[in-house]
Amino acid sequence: MYKLTEQERPFHFFRLFCCCTHSAKQKPTPSTSRQKEYKCLSELRSTAHTKRQKSSLKMAAWDLSVTVEDLGSEAPPIKISVTSDLHIGGVLLKIVEKTQMQQDWSDHAIWWEQKQQWILKTSWTLEKIGIHADARLFFTRQHKPLRLGLPNGVTLRMLVCFSSSVFRTIQGICQMLNIRHPEELSLLRPVEEKKKKKDKDSVEEEYDLTAIPLTSRSVPALYNGMPAHFADSPKNEAVYKILSVCQPSPAPEVIAKLYRPASKVDKTHIHTRWLDSSRSLMQQGIQENDKLWLRFKYYTFHDMEPKYDEVRLMQLYEQARWSILLEDNDCTEEEMMLFGALQYHIGKLSVSQNISSNQGIDDLDSALKSLEVKIVGETTNTDLENMTPPELNDYLKIFRPKRLTLRDYKQYWFKFQDTSICYYKSKEESYGEPIQQMNLKGCEVAPDVNIAGQKFCIKLLIPVPEGMMEVYLRCENEKQYSEWMAACKLGSKGLTLLDSSYQSEVNNIQTFLAMQRSNSSASAAQADDCINTLSLVSPRYTKKYKAKQLTPRILEAYQNVAQLSLTAAILKFLQIWQSLPDFGISYFMVRFKGSRKDEVLGIANNRLIRVDLGVGDVVKSWRYNNMRQWNVNWDIRQVAIEFENNINIAFSCVNADCKIVHEYIGGYIFMSTRARENSNTLNVELFHKLTGGHEAL
Repeated sequence: MYKLTEQERPFHFFRLFCCCTHSAKQKPTPSTSRQKEYKCLSELRSTAHTKRQKSSLKMAAWDLSVTVEDLGSEAPPIKISVTSDLHIGGVLLKIVEKTQMQQDWSDHAIWWEQKQQWILKTSWTLEKIGIHADARLFFTRQHKPLRLGLPNGVTLRMLVCFSSSVFRTIQGICQMLNIRHPEELSLLRPVEEKKKKKDKDSVEEEYDLTAIPLTSRSVPALYNGMPAHFADSPKNEAVYKILSVCQPSPAPEVIAKLYRPASKVDKTHIHTRWLDSSRSLMQQGIQENDKLWLRFKYYTFHDMEPKYDEVRLMQLYEQARWSILLEDNDCTEEEMMLFGALQYHIGKLSVSQNISSNQGIDDLDSALKSLEVKIVGETTNTDLENMTPPELNDYLKIFRPKRLTLRDYKQYWFKFQDTSICYYKSKEESYGEPIQQMNLKGCEVAPDVNIAGQKFCIKLLIPVPEGMMEVYLRCENEKQYSEWMAACKLGSKGLTLLDSSYQSEVNNIQTFLAMQRSNSSASAAQADDCINTLSLVSPRYTKKYKAKQLTPRILEAYQNVAQLSLTAAILKFLQIWQSLPDFGISYFMVRFKGSRKDEVLGIANNRLIRVDLGVGDVVKSWRYNNMRQWNVNWDIRQVAIEFENNINIAFSCVNADCKIVHEYIGGYIFMSTRARENSNTLNVELFHKLTGGHEAL
C-alpha cells in the first residue's frame, strides 16, 4: 500500500474535499477557508524548499582556475576555492594570496578569454557576471608595452592601457607626448610590408619610453618647454626633440618601397584598418609589443597654437608631407614644386632653429585662422546680417562638358549674389532673366590652374536632381580668379560675400599663386650640394624628370618662400595642403540601397561624396549641415541617413565594418561642436554617444 508523504497529504485531502463538495452540489462556504489554508501552506513549503536549495547551491564552494601572467608562460594555472556570491574584489585577493609574491598588484585585472572582456567591476559577484568553473581567466597587467609608429616615421615603445577604450588609451598617449586635442587622432593597424631577404636582417630603430611613470594629470607639467617626464634624463630629452623637430628627407629608395595607393579603390583599403574607439585594445586582438600607427583621423585641426603645440604641429606636418610624397593627395606639377621648396626650406631651418621659437608667431593670426576647418563656417556679426550681400560681377568664360565635344569656352556676363551664380549674354541684359542660375550650396569646388600657361579655371560640381552637373569657369587673370574662387568656396558652404573670411580667403589664394609664379626678377639660385631633389617630390615626378631638371625648378620656387620663418613655413605647407581638392577625404567601398554595383563613398570634414568607379568622378555630395539624422541597422550592417528636402540614402559597407563609417560621421559631427573658449575641455560622453553606436547604449 502506498503511503503518503508529508508534502503530499495536504494535496490529497484537498482533492477529496473537492470531490465531495462537487458531488453533493452544495455551496462550499465552510470549506473555502480550509482550501485557502492548504494552498497557502503548500506555497510556503515550496518557496522554503526552493530557497534552501538555492542557499545550499550558493554556499557550495568550487574551484576556479586562473592563469597568472607574472608566474611565467609555462606556469600552470592556479586554483582558488570560491563561491558564486563572492565578489571580484575577493577573487583578486585570493589570487594574490595564492601566488605568495610580494609586489605591486594595483595595475592587474582579470581578462576573460571566452567573452573577450575585462572584469573591472570589483563589486560584482561571480554569479552576476556569469563566471563558472569552465571560464578561462587571466590575471594580467592593464598597462603593457606597445610599439607606436608616429607620422614622422619614429617608432616609440611605451606603456599604454589595454583595458580601457581606445579613445581613453589615445588620451593617455597624447598626454604623455604633450599633444593637445587627442580626439583628432586614432590608432590603425599598419600596412603589411613584404620584406626581401636582404632586408630581414635590418632592425628598425625604436625609442623606449616604458620607464616613464604614468601620471594622472590632465595637463603635463612643463620644464624648459617640454613635459617634466622628458626632462628628467638626457636620453628622454633627445627623444622629445626628435618628436618636435623635422626629420631629414627620406631617400628616394625608401619612398619607392612604401605602399602607395594607385586608385580610389586602393585608398578604401587604408581606412578599413582603423581601430574601434569604443573597445579596448585586447578586445580587438592587439597583444603586447604589437605595432600600431598613431595618425590624425579627423581633419579638423582645432585651436592650433604653435607656442603650445610643438609636437602636434610637427606630427601634423609630417603626416601631410608623407601624404604628398606617397601620392595619397593629388596635386599639380607646380604645386609639387612648391611643396618640395617648402620641405627644403623647413629642413634647412630645422637644423639651426628650434621649432619652439616664438619668432613671427604674432604675425600669423590669419594663417592660424585658415587652419581651422569648420562645418558651418564663422559666425558673422549681427549688425551685418541685415545688410544686403555685395555682388561680384564680371565677364567670365564657361564650359559645360558633354560627350564627344571639344572644350569650347563661351564668354558671358556673370553675377555672384548670395550663394548663386547667374550669367547673361551681356552686361546690358543683366537686368532681365538670366540664361541660367546655379546655386552653389553643397557643390564641389576644385582649382584647375597652370601658372606658366596662364590658365585660371574653376571646376564646379553642382548638385542637381539627376546627380552632379560639371561646370568650368575660366578667368582672365590671377586677381579675377582669386575673387571668384574665394566666392565659390564660400557659396559651397552656404556663406555669402558678407562673411568675414572672404577677404582672407582671397589673400590666401593670391599668396598661393604668387608662390608658384616664376621669380624672374630674383637672382638665379645657385645649385646647393645639400639638396636631395628626388626626396622632395613623389615617385611620379622622379620617373618623369631627372634630378638636374627638378633642382632648378624647386630652387626657383624656393625664392618665394625663403623669407618665411620655420613656423610660418610649416603653417603655409599645411594651408596649401588643405586647399587641395581631395584633402581630408576618407574613402570606403559601399553598395547603395537599390544599386547592383559597388561604389566609393568619401567622408570629408563637412560632407559625404558619392564616387562612380566607372569614371572616377563625384556623382553626388551631401553636406552635414543638411543632415537631419542617421541610423545604423546593426543586424544587416546598413547605414541610413536622412537629409533635408526628404532626401534619404542607405548603403552597406563592402570591405569595412559599418562601425568605422558610423564613427567617422559621428566624429565629424562632434568636432563641429567644439568651441575655442572651451578648447581644453573635452566632452568624452558626447563623443562616445555619437561614435559608440549600439555599444554606447
